[in-house]
Amino acid sequence: MTNIAVITGASSGFGREFVRQICMSKQYNFDEIWLIARRKQRLEVLASKFPKQKFKILVLDLSNGQCLKKYKNILQEERPNVKLLINNAGLGKIGCFEDISLDDNINMIDVNIRALTYITYETLKFMRKSSSIIQIASSAAFLPQPKFAVYAATKSYVLSFSRALERELVSRGITVTAVCPGPVETEFFKVASKNGKPKSFKKFFFEPAKLVVKRALLDSKKGRYISIQGTSMKVLQVISKIIPHRLILKFIK
Repeated sequence: MTNIAVITGASSGFGREFVRQICMSKQYNFDEIWLIARRKQRLEVLASKFPKQKFKILVLDLSNGQCLKKYKNILQEERPNVKLLINNAGLGKIGCFEDISLDDNINMIDVNIRALTYITYETLKFMRKSSSIIQIASSAAFLPQPKFAVYAATKSYVLSFSRALERELVSRGITVTAVCPGPVETEFFKVASKNGKPKSFKKFFFEPAKLVVKRALLDSKKGRYISIQGTSMKVLQVISKIIPHRLILKFIK
């Protein structure tokens, strides 16, 4: 049986960095890594950088239900042993809820929630003991965020879902780690900022993607349910539990 890793949103940002670190590490030995994203050329370029590793390139738009079914069918046909699932695909839009088109708001929900849930559900059928799931949430999951309302809500779902799933899968020996990074300089903010600008204070909390991914892989190996890179984001998590969100939101506004 083929031992594989599945990485969604692999063409850029965290996804690309996960591929790089996994391929460069001696701790991982996958027969094949499945790369999922919309941009075929980027996936091919990424795969070409690691000629010793075998890849399967799956060009799928995870906001499309037919593409999700295609992924399900591929799993059923090949019946691999999925040792690692990284649900990294996600998107966000900055701006007031009413200023962002309904299509964009629904698209965030489709990718960040619907697709992640679907991919997790179908992939679990092909996971055994000592396998791992890494779900990319966000520090935005810790509390509501005006002008980032739908995105923050979707990431709250990812965090809550992952924590519950982690408890459910203990008996199967499968770990689930929710990654909650703060702002990171990737393509995400370039796309997200088309409808508005990130809040100015966020520039003080930027973390390099490579450190977030390194921490995520380490925490996953250790079986931790959550991965937070950087002191500032850890402090934010604590504050969000202690101070009423109503007061925090006044400060943000």
